[in-house]
Amino acid sequence: MSNRRTGLILDFGGVLTTPLLPAVLAFEQREGLPQGACLTALYKDEEGVRITSDLERGAVSQAEWNEFAGKMLGVPADNLMGRIFGDLRPEPLMINAAAAARRAGIQVGILSNSVGLAPWDLYDGYELERLYDVVVISEQHLLRKPDPELFEITLKLMDLPAEECVFVDDTEAYVQAAEQLGVTGVHNQDPRQTVAMLSELLGVDLAAS
Repeated sequence: MSNRRTGLILDFGGVLTTPLLPAVLAFEQREGLPQGACLTALYKDEEGVRITSDLERGAVSQAEWNEFAGKMLGVPADNLMGRIFGDLRPEPLMINAAAAARRAGIQVGILSNSVGLAPWDLYDGYELERLYDVVVISEQHLLRKPDPELFEITLKLMDLPAEECVFVDDTEAYVQAAEQLGVTGVHNQDPRQTVAMLSELLGVDLAAS
């Protein structure tokens, strides 16, 4: 492609990790909850949506969220976030693609909505500060995707214009928010397909070992 793209911005959960939904469904099964209980309590209930958004912005702590969500679901609050996402694993195709992009001279940033950093740290073991050029965790900026300002902060830290960047997220609304700023968006639904799309957009074979 004639327009050289020099920046790649990646969501974390569901992009650099295995998908979120299977992990949540496995948690529900372990806890004896009906399928969809978490979605209903935390993403469809008005108060659940509010406190989860506040968590992502850093307005409430993970411990406070655990207490609220535990009551909503009727399960113990102890390390609830860690239990919900306990089955998440690294997604090697995307992690390797990000490394290949960096080797090719492309800046790679992380832009992630936080789920709190304690008592359970979603990012533990992924060496984000070492392996990526810029790391933006929403709670540290008191914002959350899809707030435009959070994307703008990321672009500023990468020192790149929106038109030179590609953004990957497993949430379509966040991809659309990035596109409204002029960033090329990729909705991650299948890692192989995403890597192929990024290879074309960036002009680099990101699947090569």
